[in-house]
Amino acid sequence: MSAAFASDDDAPAKPAIANIYLDLRTTYATIPAGTLGLGFGNTSLSAAFEALAARRGASLPNGLPAAKSIAVDLPLTVDVSDRVSLYGGVSGSTTDIGGGWSAFGVTSWNIGVQADLYQQNGGKIPTITLQSTLTQSVPNDPGMTTSFNNILEFDYALDEDETRGWLAGVQYTYTDVASQLASIRPNTILYAGGYYQWPSNWKFTGRLGVQSFGGAQLAGRVLAEPFTQPILRLDLDRMDDNDNRLFGITAQIAWMPKPSDQVTLRTPLYAVRN
Repeated sequence: MSAAFASDDDAPAKPAIANIYLDLRTTYATIPAGTLGLGFGNTSLSAAFEALAARRGASLPNGLPAAKSIAVDLPLTVDVSDRVSLYGGVSGSTTDIGGGWSAFGVTSWNIGVQADLYQQNGGKIPTITLQSTLTQSVPNDPGMTTSFNNILEFDYALDEDETRGWLAGVQYTYTDVASQLASIRPNTILYAGGYYQWPSNWKFTGRLGVQSFGGAQLAGRVLAEPFTQPILRLDLDRMDDNDNRLFGITAQIAWMPKPSDQVTLRTPLYAVRN
């Protein structure tokens, strides 16, 4: 298992030593004007744009500008068992809002847990997974944001080896801004999808859903309008025989209502791998 939508393939017996790895994720995203960096499982991107909204909103008379961002997430992950993973680390990013790329710097830290509340194991009830992440922007000054992201996912395998199946879930993100003048409303995603893993251990997963965002304000002025729009995420992962991710690429398109594109490369760096 690994953080941010772990694979639920055939679970091996609990290893004698836990998997320990740096789950390196590098993301490039385009954000249309008038919205924030939203979508599936965002950490550094959402924190960076939420911080931009809270701290720089007063200097943006026409609301948030269109932006591009490159973000790097470095959560140290420990797979305590085949059911539970713990992770925590820092994220950094550089952003271009039309005047060139900013200096790359640390923008947030995060801690979280992912746990299988129930495992299907050949039964009729799907695997139920809960993932909770706390993310806080840095530096710690007025206008900082603290986000609570929770994902509840149901995985119904169609075969004994759990190499193909259906998915359904909900993601809910609540953000608190350390300012009485600014507010960011909750963001909710309802989705369904499926996955297929080939004998070569390449795995494809697709999720299609609806994202509903309540909007953002600063001093009574709208920075980001509310919306309810489709969102699509596609994952291609290379796994090993023990269900450890070796490489992954994710493509996401979210309409807000204009499309926002995001591509993420996952290259885990293992200290211990079972």
